[in-house]
Order: sequence, then C-alpha cells, then structure tokens
Amino acid sequence: MPSGIPITAYSACNGLGQTTAEVLDGLFAGRRGLTLADPSLGVPTWVGAVPGELPPLDASLRAYESRQARICALVTIPLIPAIERAKRRWGAGRVGLIVGTSTAGIAESERAWAHHRDHGQLPESFTLERQHALYATVEIVRRLTGLRGPGYVVSTACSSSGKVFASARRLIAAGVVDAVVVGGVDSLCKLTVRGFASLEVLSPDPCRPFSSERRGINIGEGAALILLERRRPGVEGIGVELLGVGESSDAHHMTAPHPEGLGARVAMERALLGGGVAADEVDQINVHGTGTTKNDETESQAIRQLFGDRRPGQALSVVATKGYTGHMLGAAGATEAVFVAATIERGELPGSVGAGPLDPTLGLEVELERRSRATRRVLSNSLAFGGSNVSVLLGASE
Repeated sequence: MPSGIPITAYSACNGLGQTTAEVLDGLFAGRRGLTLADPSLGVPTWVGAVPGELPPLDASLRAYESRQARICALVTIPLIPAIERAKRRWGAGRVGLIVGTSTAGIAESERAWAHHRDHGQLPESFTLERQHALYATVEIVRRLTGLRGPGYVVSTACSSSGKVFASARRLIAAGVVDAVVVGGVDSLCKLTVRGFASLEVLSPDPCRPFSSERRGINIGEGAALILLERRRPGVEGIGVELLGVGESSDAHHMTAPHPEGLGARVAMERALLGGGVAADEVDQINVHGTGTTKNDETESQAIRQLFGDRRPGQALSVVATKGYTGHMLGAAGATEAVFVAATIERGELPGSVGAGPLDPTLGLEVELERRSRATRRVLSNSLAFGGSNVSVLLGASE
C-alpha cells in the first residue's frame, strides 16, 4: 500500500458556515455552529444546519433539486480550479471520485411521501434516482467537474466518509487512478433526527463530548471534499498527506459500540501499521466523540489501551469537534479530516467546545482551549453503527 499521498486541496461547509474559510474561522474561534432545531423536525433539540439560503443549482442540475444536491454543489464548485489542474496533469479518466453519505436525499423523499399522502400521487418533479439515491451525489460532482474516472458511494453510516480514504488508497495502489476526490455529503432529515431520539441518545441541549455533563448527540449536516494526488514532481500539496487508514468491523451490536472499544482500537492500530508510524509518534487524536455516554466511554478505553504507555514528554493531544457541527453522519469523517489538515497547516489546536468540565472517569485530557502546537501525525476516528470503524492517519509532509 502507498504511504504519503499528498492532499492538494479541500473544501467544506457545515453549521459553521457555507465556505471553507467561514468553517475554519469558526472552528479556531471556538464558535459553535449549532442552532435550535426547526419545529418541523418534531424533536426539541439542537442541530448543525448549514446557515443561510443555499445557492440554487445550475439549470443543468435542476432534475437533482434537493437540499443534499445544493450542499454538494456548495463544496464542489470551490474545488473546481484544483480539479481542473488534476485533470490536466493526469487526464479526466484518471481522477476517481468516492463519496460517503448516510442520508443522501431522504429529506426529499419525506416531502414526496407527504405529498402522496395528501394528494394521492408523488410530485411531478420527484424522481427517486436523482433526488433520493445515494449515487445522485456522484452524478452531481461529475456534472460539475467533468471527472470520468471510477466513481462510487460508500454508505456505512457514521464511518462512510472516513472509509473513502481507504478506497482511494487502494485505487491508487492498484494503478487504477492517479488522483481521487474523496469526501462526504449529508443533509438533515426527520428520519435521522427522530431515529436518534427514539434511541434516547439525542441531547436537548448543545452536545458536550467527554464532559461530565454530556446528555447525548446533536445531528448536523454538511459536506467536505478532499483532492488526493499521486506523488510526483510538480504536484504541489498543502503540506499534509494521507499516511494510513485502518478499518475494522467488530459487529458487536446494531447501534451500541463494543464495550471494551475493540473496534476503535483495532482501527487505530491498523492505521498506524499502514502508515508505518509508531503509537509514540502520534501527536493528536481527533476523536469520534459524539457526546453519548457509551461512545465516549468506549473510545476512551481504546485510546488508553493503545497510548497509555506514552513516556513523559510525549504529550498526546485529544480534540473533540462535534460540539461545533453536531454529528454529520456520512459527512463527519471527511469534515474532520479537513479539520485535522487545517490543524497541521496552522500549527494550532482548536478547543473542544462544550467538553468542560471533563468527565474524570474517562481518563483523557481533552483539549479545552485553542492553543499553538505543532502536530505532525494525527489520527481521526469515525466509529459507526454495526461496529464499522475507521481511523484515518494524516501527517505533515516531510
């Protein structure tokens, strides 16, 4: 497997803002991107909704009209100049596209179902293939960018857009492509908000991962895309590389994590092995950190098991970011990879908003305030329903 695949560009939007600059400004300013949920969602909670009116789709994309499609276009358009450079360098057929999503266009299908209930037929403008289907997201990016390489969707709940990095590494290693656009897109819908409420893990307040006062999860929406390109002279990266990816499937339970954090630990171990990095060389962990009792407990166990023997002077920074955006499900992994890349670029850590006071039973010193720190090796965890886990290892370019 290859190591050190340069990141050459990225783009993100979520509850912190519609542009990458707004998102990162909010992250490093310690500003939450959570708001009270719209009453139409039917649950008193907070959500990470992309703020403001979303720009309309280009006329050529009208058949895909949905909130999912608009969010997807919002992160794709700023990346087009970098994608054009990649196409000139490698050819459009040598640039792949792998997108993670969990909800896809479910919100549009919810509206279509309500219309059918009230009028006896689906709206004339609704088509399942273009407004609900997972693959519609790939089609939108392709139409906007002209990419012709392999394109597909990964949908493994909360690990979806973390696992796309593993798929990209395999495609590049196999010589199928020379560059890959990876990422994730998810939009708010009643199904997920009410579903998590039915599991009794939805917080009525802004979420507080790793805090002794945490009450559960908030749901968010958003998207992130990252361009990975094979290393060669002339490829100008941002100074951050994909070093390794670790995947595991502990299959402990449909929704509950393994009680000893087995899947999370194995995923982190495999990411380190794939990147040729020792545990004592990791500077930071971007935790999955949903704010639920069990997730924070089991992820903490996994981290202590793997990193508990760090020697004095080898401080490990732990950062939890879902207090900014809520849990974006299929878009979470890629979004948090962007956060990690920005952390490495800037040489500073964001605070874990909402994490204080820390739960002392978890045994982790989570970063509470923004501070300067040069980081060279960072793991970012995404832990999903069904025990589908992934850990992405990013590092500063040598």
